Amino acid sequence: MTDATMDARIEAAVGTALAKLDLDAKAQLLAGQDMWSLPALPEIGLKSLVMSDGPIGVRGVRWSADDPSVALPSPTALAATWDPALARRAGTLLAQEARRKGVHVLLAPTVNLHRSPLGGRHFECYSEDPYLTGEIGTGYVQGVQSGGVGTTVKHFVANDAETERFTVDNLIEPRALRELYLAPFETIVENARPWGLMAAYNQVNGATMTEHHHLQNEVLRGEWGFDGAIVSDWTAARSTVRAILGGLDIAMPGPRTVYGEALAAAVRAGEADESVLDAAVRNVLRLAARVGILDGVGPAVTELPAAVDGDALAREIAVRSFVLVRNENRTLPFDTAEVRTVALIGAAARDARVLGGGSAMVFPEHIVSPLDGLRAALPAGALTYAVGAEPSDELAVADQGFELRAVCRDAEGRIIGERSLPSGQLQWIGGDLPDGVTHETLHSIEIKGVFVPRESGEHVFGTRGLGAFTLEVGGIALWTGVQEPDDKSDPFEAFFGAPRERARAQLTAGEPVQVSLHHPVQHAPNTPLARVIFSLTHLGPQRDPDELIAEAADAARAADAAVVVVATTDRVESEGFDRRDLRLPGRQDDLVRAVAAANPNTVVVVNSGSPVEMPWRDSVAAVLLSWFPGQEGGAALADVLLGTAEPGGRLPTTWPAALADSPVTDVAPVDGELTYTEGLFIGYRAWDRADTAPAYSFGHGLGYTTWEYESLEATPTTARVQIRNTGTRAGRETVQLYLAPRGDSASRPARWLAGFAQVEAEPGAVAEVEIPLRRRSFEVWEEGEWAFVPGPYEVRAGRSLTDTRLSATVEV
Repeated sequence: MTDATMDARIEAAVGTALAKLDLDAKAQLLAGQDMWSLPALPEIGLKSLVMSDGPIGVRGVRWSADDPSVALPSPTALAATWDPALARRAGTLLAQEARRKGVHVLLAPTVNLHRSPLGGRHFECYSEDPYLTGEIGTGYVQGVQSGGVGTTVKHFVANDAETERFTVDNLIEPRALRELYLAPFETIVENARPWGLMAAYNQVNGATMTEHHHLQNEVLRGEWGFDGAIVSDWTAARSTVRAILGGLDIAMPGPRTVYGEALAAAVRAGEADESVLDAAVRNVLRLAARVGILDGVGPAVTELPAAVDGDALAREIAVRSFVLVRNENRTLPFDTAEVRTVALIGAAARDARVLGGGSAMVFPEHIVSPLDGLRAALPAGALTYAVGAEPSDELAVADQGFELRAVCRDAEGRIIGERSLPSGQLQWIGGDLPDGVTHETLHSIEIKGVFVPRESGEHVFGTRGLGAFTLEVGGIALWTGVQEPDDKSDPFEAFFGAPRERARAQLTAGEPVQVSLHHPVQHAPNTPLARVIFSLTHLGPQRDPDELIAEAADAARAADAAVVVVATTDRVESEGFDRRDLRLPGRQDDLVRAVAAANPNTVVVVNSGSPVEMPWRDSVAAVLLSWFPGQEGGAALADVLLGTAEPGGRLPTTWPAALADSPVTDVAPVDGELTYTEGLFIGYRAWDRADTAPAYSFGHGLGYTTWEYESLEATPTTARVQIRNTGTRAGRETVQLYLAPRGDSASRPARWLAGFAQVEAEPGAVAEVEIPLRRRSFEVWEEGEWAFVPGPYEVRAGRSLTDTRLSATVEV
């Protein structure tokens, strides 16, 4: 069946279903019935449509590890592969996971840009470049939807920072809005036909995005031909009439939204025409038909892709995403004839941070840490481990060594439900409650279980959340009290609460101890969404930092090579807040310096979702960026360090040497407004204009072989590049094309990414690739339309923005 035939059948079924609905049913369909779903309408054969967070896994509708999820590397890591086909395979796997969990729509991908390195949600977005973002996002959406699952490309548009994200008015001049921030969405709509899109919290140029008639109705639907459903970010819909007139189809979450009864009343009052409501219902029914939950028509996808091995794909993506930014004297891969012993150092080597925080959180069945991965790959006795430096001395959610459950009781103290917890964090929102429990019957919750300490000494226990708590360790009540809201808290901490120390206990390594945190539930009146959120927190014994660093240096000195894993924490990078600086937390910089001084054969692995300052980078033998590498990150790291696989990543974002050098750092609104004063000049465009050099340029990344660029033939529509593998092992190369206008009259950046492709070749072999040059690469947004800018352009082919190997001039 052709796409056109399927589209026609879907439209016929949608029209039939719509004709059977009265006003109240139509208004009901557009309002979430709970946290994650829309209501079923049996009278037209419509099942409930279920959504779930992504973008690196499918959590499902419950905050629980009882049904674990595959955890892929972070979106920034996926973009670092520079491989839309691999992104498509990732999407295919996630569709498989969604179907397994009964999910119809994945709330992903995030295609906002890395406008500033301080963006707190940097790790969840792909790149600073709109073209690379659009290409990776296209592959991802195609993959998910090839599995019969919908996507919601988000956050439309300009949700590029977290500070005051619910209300900020981002003031963006039209050219930058079109050429940068809207561009990835336009590319994905044109090339992947997404079935959904998510409207952001923020305003753009004075209008809230869930109400933005111009961008949603005139641009997205009118100019681009988008025919999917627009869903609000959670609680982002604020006005019944302005939202429906502005093009918003679905208001989430439920049960209390601005749609439903309020929308039906607005139509009856003449504030909105029923035809506008009908258009929104058509969009939702079309989405339902495509995912196969509307009677009378089959799903848009009738032949599902072959099953995907999630563990294997997670490992492959991690390997392909790792960016080797420094490799002096070909330190990597390790020559096992010379490197017989390795000292692995760093808290993150043992307790890996494999994914970012916030709505991107999923709970994998297992996590392979760097310590796990190298232990499995190296001979017995070849690996030693030292903590070296803790990235944080703050309380964190109870995790390692804890096995916990949540026990729910009613007002009489009777147990009415239980659920296992993936950690000490309890986050139940809406109807996400244990079986048999309702918010009306829930009176108290006890997080309880067993803790087996890894170290002997003084352990600190605490709470995070608001309200009353009783904390017990070893059957003894150590603290009872109430945490009141803090007027000085930022909005993120006002919602989740800040970790607070409550008690200390002397514990012995390996000896189990019972722990309990009891919390009487207080149901806040007049809240749109019932929720219970609090945490048991913990901090292990704290040793003298200088002693830990000295021990690590001794371990490095005794080994043939040292591998130091440094990392950020969820108090540094997460949804809900922006970063204050780019420094690694704790004494990790001091640790690297000490280890490098003890062993010149030191490799540093940077476990962060976005750029960090690396003041020691010129003093170590190699630097490998692993991003948030997903559940198989440790196995992938062993593959790369030992040469089983080549690190395939290239930087999707410019890596500054220091925050002070970064051209765009403003993420804090003034009087509710954030003006994008830099215009077109973000990322490498801004670095070029400032004529300053970052630590590592956009597109940079080393491999384990060498390449000679032999020829470039360019026309206004294509470029043909021939390269040769001049190394001693097979490899993969990412050929990058940049356009640089000569004698520019359009006030454009000095150069921009215009195309890329990947080739593989054996030693000595030649590979040739033809890369299309899109017309849009030669256009600018001018006076309300796209204008082609004729003239001479230099086409540059190379390994990165600043590593040009060949160039040719074309006249267009």
